[in-house]
Amino acid sequence: MKSYETLADLKPLVGQSIGTSDWLLIDQQRINKFADATGDHQWIHVDPERAAKGPFGVPIAHGFLTLSLLPAFFSTAFEIRGSTMGVNYGLNKVRFVKPVPVNSRLRAHFKLLAWDALDNNGAQMLIEMSVEQEGASKPVCVAESITRRFP
Repeated sequence: MKSYETLADLKPLVGQSIGTSDWLLIDQQRINKFADATGDHQWIHVDPERAAKGPFGVPIAHGFLTLSLLPAFFSTAFEIRGSTMGVNYGLNKVRFVKPVPVNSRLRAHFKLLAWDALDNNGAQMLIEMSVEQEGASKPVCVAESITRRFP
């Protein structure tokens, strides 16, 4: 995990990588819990027998499950010691590039695209998140996260 002392330490890093998360297993239990939380019980996600006969041969994770892991990925990729609070401000350019088969391991790479000062010594950051599946040649999800952080 990369560590930064203050929000201001990130400002000169625009255009650069600021961290890579730990690997996270996407097992059937996680997929089923997400289905329960969202009400999306489509068979391609939650019915292993039927999914085995489907286009991917196994259940796949919901695209929004992958996207919803953004906070988990952030938490192991980098820390800003001088920031005690962050809020999601929105997302740009979300793409689900490739399906995520059950029992895949994912991690995210973060690149700082923009840094803008806010009142109260805060900062708004535009951060590209590229989610990688272990062993795959292209990302499974790419999104731009707009986050506001404060000391």
